[in-house]
Amino acid sequence: MFTDILRVPPASERLPLNTYTLFAYVLPPCLSYYVVALLVILPGTRMLRIVLWPLIALLAVRAAVSVDFTGGDPILVHLNIDFALIMFCFVIRTLEWTFLRDPLKRYVRPTGSSPSILADALDLSTNIRGVGWNWSKTLRFPVDTRPTSCIWFTTYVLLSALYHSFVCDTFHVAARAFSPETFTIPSGDTIFDPTLPPLTRYVRSSAITISMALVIYAALQMMYDIATFFGVTVFQQDPAQWPPVFDEPWRADSLRDFWGYRWHQLFRRTFATLGGWPLGCVFGRAGYVLGSFLGSGIFHNIVLLMLNRSVEWWCMLLSFGMMAVGIILERVFTWVTGRRVGGWIGRLWTMAWLLVWGNIMVDGFGRAGMFASSNVFDTASPAKGIVEPYVMAFDGWLRKIHV
Repeated sequence: MFTDILRVPPASERLPLNTYTLFAYVLPPCLSYYVVALLVILPGTRMLRIVLWPLIALLAVRAAVSVDFTGGDPILVHLNIDFALIMFCFVIRTLEWTFLRDPLKRYVRPTGSSPSILADALDLSTNIRGVGWNWSKTLRFPVDTRPTSCIWFTTYVLLSALYHSFVCDTFHVAARAFSPETFTIPSGDTIFDPTLPPLTRYVRSSAITISMALVIYAALQMMYDIATFFGVTVFQQDPAQWPPVFDEPWRADSLRDFWGYRWHQLFRRTFATLGGWPLGCVFGRAGYVLGSFLGSGIFHNIVLLMLNRSVEWWCMLLSFGMMAVGIILERVFTWVTGRRVGGWIGRLWTMAWLLVWGNIMVDGFGRAGMFASSNVFDTASPAKGIVEPYVMAFDGWLRKIHV
């Protein structure tokens, strides 16, 4: 049946990662992805790219649903999720490259390096934001205030990785402490406690949502710092090839400012290819915004499917779709009043809208079992003995008051 074709098998039904699965399943889509990156910078290869894309998509999906990276440990399911998201990006990025009429061009190279098609293809394959490429000229990168000296730069990003790993661990412990019996197991649970009065229930769910937002922020920053460190020290890349990934998202004074600039833009092109451009062609700018966020909803639904196949799709599509609605409302406000959303009122509006629909988003992750995934320190968490008692005490206090 059609539903069987779309079925995502659990880790227990997949093949373990070993030499055979590495060469038979993992490497084919990776090498194919690199080949298309090579072709898209060469002229006259469009028809070949069109012919190759269905095969690449098939290889990527086959790898994503066939190989288990957990080694039998359900706590490590995030490794399967990360791999599936990488394969998803391969499919969407090669889809974009397939239909480009003109070759992509690299206009900025590391100082002292000579032009090389193979090196350019490798950079294009791994350069998600397109730093130094013509297709990202309209993308606005945060101002870089990190040290310019290579030694101090690498020291800074290493210390940043350590700091954000601790932040990630601290708030991960805090989120799980609200319900250690259910949030620490793969089956997961809702963040909305039905036994609490509505307002108290929402205060509790909002505290969990804020904690998980900080976990996601710190985890992404930590991984980006680690990648930056290896890129500069091992591969001798210029620090300018690694501009900041965030720009103080808590200072955003509009949803447009938050999602369009201050939050990470790592998958912006992927979401635009998946939904923004198709809907934009039909409904204009509003269609582009809505389509991009629906593409983001589909992207995050893959996370849910890899965690728990019984979780509904609507929570991600609704929460990210409403982010698009919020941005469209800001445009309507500007059109009616002639003023842009901003200032302290804009900041209050932004955080309120993010929190309302962020609750739905985090609830989907919670019911899928995302909270149970391992963190950096795991059982050796230095924050566990300090943070957990206070969070559990706060949760107990919420249960005793009557609102």
